[in-house]
Amino acid sequence: MEKEGLLYYKEYEAFYEMAEKSAAFQRFCRDAFGQDFSQDGFSDIGQVDMILPYIPAKGDVHILDIGCGNGKMLGYLQEKTGAFIHGFDYSRAAIAAARASFAERADFQEGIIGGIEYPEHSFDMVISMDTMYFAEDMCAFVAQIRRWLKPDGILFVGYQEGELVPRTSDGHTTELAKALQKNEMNYEVRNITKQTYELLKTKREAAMVHKAEFEKEKHMEWFDMLMMQTMCAEESFEEFEKAMARYIYTAGKNICSD
Repeated sequence: MEKEGLLYYKEYEAFYEMAEKSAAFQRFCRDAFGQDFSQDGFSDIGQVDMILPYIPAKGDVHILDIGCGNGKMLGYLQEKTGAFIHGFDYSRAAIAAARASFAERADFQEGIIGGIEYPEHSFDMVISMDTMYFAEDMCAFVAQIRRWLKPDGILFVGYQEGELVPRTSDGHTTELAKALQKNEMNYEVRNITKQTYELLKTKREAAMVHKAEFEKEKHMEWFDMLMMQTMCAEESFEEFEKAMARYIYTAGKNICSD
């Protein structure tokens, strides 16, 4: 399938063009998430910092980000660890921005899940923050990631249910968990639904703080998007939890399982 026919392709092209230019959006990200990674989701600085302990401290370390956007999160991880960073995304605008910003020890490619390949045992860590949903065949894609990982490599995934994929009973019944199990990858899973609910409230408050700036830039469509994304934060947590769940998975060939 051509990229242009994939889910949200045109929207993400416009999003990353806006993210590069909009001072209002950049300030919003810093207030909402603690750092500007051009987030369109839930990757606040706390979740990103959870990745750091899994990155080897020494050696020739390589990290891949699936759906890397404009590479800002990878740039942060590189700054903290010195790793060689790799990323792919289907957005031309995002990859152009990543290549312009990060030229040292970095490789960014245009590509789609299931349509890009890397050599076996290439990566110490593979990261997917809210991108696994775009795999046409989750099990096949997890098998591909398993090949890409070094023997002691780690897959780190931020995974949400209730929007793009249906809510299941717990972190062991998701489509991702089933794919990990079928590919004989052990995993640990943490339920961060409560933190996500609180983050949505923070996002909504931050958007309101910067509303006038979005309006001045003539970017009110993005302000409206933020308000729509966070509407569920107006519900009680009990109601929110019935429909939504968010998990952090760490998986590998040798990791201890829950």
